[in-house]
Amino acid sequence: MTAQSDLTTKIPVAQYVRMSTEHQQYSTENQQLAILQYAQTHGMTLVRTYADHGKSGLVLSGRSGLTNLLQDVRCGEAPFRAVLVYDVSRWGRFQDPDEGAHYEHVLKQCGIQVHYCAEPFANDGSLPSALIKTLKRTMAGEYSRELSTKVFIGQCRLIELGFRQGGPAGFGLRRHLVDEDRNFKLELRPGERKSIQTDRVILAPGSEEEIRVVKRIFLWFTERGYTEREIAGFLNQEKVLTDFGRAWTRSTVHGILTNPKYIGTNVYNRSSFKLKQIHVKNPPEKWICRPEAFEAIIPPEQFEKALTIIAERNRRYTDEDLLARLKQLLLCAGTLSGVIIDEAEDIPSSAVYASRFGSLPRAYSLIGWDCGRDYRYLEINRQLREQHAGLVKAIWAELKTVGASISQDRKTDLLTINNEYSASLILARCRETSAGSHRWIIRFDTSLNPDITIAARLTPANHEILDYYLLPSVADLGPTLRLASENPLFLEVFRFPDLSFFMTLAKRTRIEVAA
Repeated sequence: MTAQSDLTTKIPVAQYVRMSTEHQQYSTENQQLAILQYAQTHGMTLVRTYADHGKSGLVLSGRSGLTNLLQDVRCGEAPFRAVLVYDVSRWGRFQDPDEGAHYEHVLKQCGIQVHYCAEPFANDGSLPSALIKTLKRTMAGEYSRELSTKVFIGQCRLIELGFRQGGPAGFGLRRHLVDEDRNFKLELRPGERKSIQTDRVILAPGSEEEIRVVKRIFLWFTERGYTEREIAGFLNQEKVLTDFGRAWTRSTVHGILTNPKYIGTNVYNRSSFKLKQIHVKNPPEKWICRPEAFEAIIPPEQFEKALTIIAERNRRYTDEDLLARLKQLLLCAGTLSGVIIDEAEDIPSSAVYASRFGSLPRAYSLIGWDCGRDYRYLEINRQLREQHAGLVKAIWAELKTVGASISQDRKTDLLTINNEYSASLILARCRETSAGSHRWIIRFDTSLNPDITIAARLTPANHEILDYYLLPSVADLGPTLRLASENPLFLEVFRFPDLSFFMTLAKRTRIEVAA
């Protein structure tokens, strides 16, 4: 048989490789070598490569390799009959296992089979294969969740030790690279990063010229009574540029006046984007702060005075005034955003609107403007906070009626019942997958470590409670539990239509009655 005829008898396949920043095991070269060996063993020939270098597997967004693969298959332009992938985790670490299954199903519908070359199972649709593959998908997502938690805890610890975690230093500040004993090594320029794992980054005052500008900003605002826009005008007249080489604006001045790093406080977790799901601004009580982490530029008393002026200035507006000014701004600008609000004259900052009305989208809706984006999750989160507080009060009241003694931690809402066991309440919102099924994610509060977690599942509309899961800590279900509409029997034993059984556990009976 000739070489040409041998090629025609082999199955044409494509390969998909992905590497984030995990470790050498998953380098694209190692993946391609394993895939090539698999192809040669199974009578296949590689005709196309799709690759995502340095891309997270949490979401499809940003992964041009996988996106192009799906597009070629859907358009019928694929010159191959199968796709080879190193293992399930290279296909993705999707937080919903059904998402990874959906993309694989898209290929199968078009006659393209997916082979996982380094997995101990054949992806042949058999029951054992389906079970193991589903488990592997779940484990891949769980790995990311556990890693995210560990990384966050580690970053918080470094912040509490006074070290900087990412982001530019800011005007008037510099990033200094220090060794593990805090000995100065060098000043990092914009875009530079540390190269040794044990090295750390701290903030330090910048040039004398920039420090003078920062002090003048606070002086003008707290002592002279100038607004942020007026201060920005003064600096622009003097040809002073920001740390990014740009002209000053109202929002850049406001950012300096409200950032605790100018009094030497190390701040982290002001906003979060965990697992690439939702980018949220966290309330101040969730910030991780370390006072006196580095040399201050501004005295704390002057910083607090600036915050007080801003708070008092914004407090003068009624809800009606705020909405009227927002509506007028919409008429003038034609659209709204946080940046547009922050740059506008005679109107409070976007943070004021978010604080007063719960979120910017809700403020937009109150003046009858639709921004064209789906912000329903923000409203759902607000409702969840209200429902949680109401449900805790209702549980407290019902426990009292059955004679139970209760104490409550006001910060965490952890209940201690009859001085015997503790209970924590979690509201699990209903999420719809891309395949149309419903999922509930329960994240256990391992820091509280309650004896019983009351997980209240919400209906698909997220307005009412569907049922309850009473989950004891001894069940050891891990840090996160994912529930579907139908769940395994070992989980269903914890499900109840209401809390009557929980109340029975807490009920106190008089000894003479029991006798």
